[in-house]
Amino acid sequence: MTLPSSPALHTSSLASLPLLARGKVRDNYAVGDDRILMVASDRISAFDVIMGEPIPGKGELLTQMALYWFDKLGHLCPTHLTGDAPESVVSAEEAAQVRGRSMLVQRLRPIPVEAVVRGYLAGSGWKEYQATRSVCGVQLPEGLTNAARLPQPIYTPAAKAAMGEHDENITFERTVEMVGIELATKIRDTSIALYEAAAAIALEKGMIIADTKFEFGLAPDDTLVLMDEVLTPDSSRYWPVEGYEAALAAGENPPSYDKQFVRDWLEQAQVNGAPWNKSAPAPRLPREVVEKTAAKYREALERLTAA
Repeated sequence: MTLPSSPALHTSSLASLPLLARGKVRDNYAVGDDRILMVASDRISAFDVIMGEPIPGKGELLTQMALYWFDKLGHLCPTHLTGDAPESVVSAEEAAQVRGRSMLVQRLRPIPVEAVVRGYLAGSGWKEYQATRSVCGVQLPEGLTNAARLPQPIYTPAAKAAMGEHDENITFERTVEMVGIELATKIRDTSIALYEAAAAIALEKGMIIADTKFEFGLAPDDTLVLMDEVLTPDSSRYWPVEGYEAALAAGENPPSYDKQFVRDWLEQAQVNGAPWNKSAPAPRLPREVVEKTAAKYREALERLTAA
């Protein structure tokens, strides 16, 4: 597995293709009517705000990790990959911007549901459990603690929000209202199967996938297709197995490979003498935070792909 060495890319600029949209991390370009070039930048967001400083190598690491998982999980659900080289659809001068950090994918009809699966109680799920003993309408047993493993993985979907807004946790019943019982059930069952398969693979590599979110689209023949990123530290909560038991016993958040390091720094950051209000613009990330975050992403990929 090749680790990234190219300069940081905060925002891509391809003149040879029409820009469709810029997300928090990915810049999407139209390739004809039926394909999209997804370029993973080195941007990082926290609390739905994009930071001004890129994390060097992050886009390449995310892309390599997503490709790893698409390969491992493709037997469970069709994926949006076309198999074509991203460099083949841009000019020679622009190839360096896409090499190693891009995917050339099918253009699908996106489904406006974030398919979240939780195997452990953490983050917003832990907060909701403390108040209601449930997460997104799923009742859970009494006596669970922060970072506790759940009796079985649960499906806790969210409605996709507009750029800059927060996704909204919803119930399975709400997804039925949005997309119908057949599709809602297929998304739920496929998501749980994908999570269980990935969690078993990651555990063999010494990592716990506490939770993750999948995104799906529909092909022209209405086939359900796994799309966007999959099981990266941007969309998943990864914990190393070492340190987990101690954190669980102490009721603390375990060490993580996701962007928790950035979130933790931002929680104590000051802007004009007051705590940051979690709206743009974000405080400038110190070099130490940028470097440690890059190292976390790098270590996650190295552990996952180690022989």
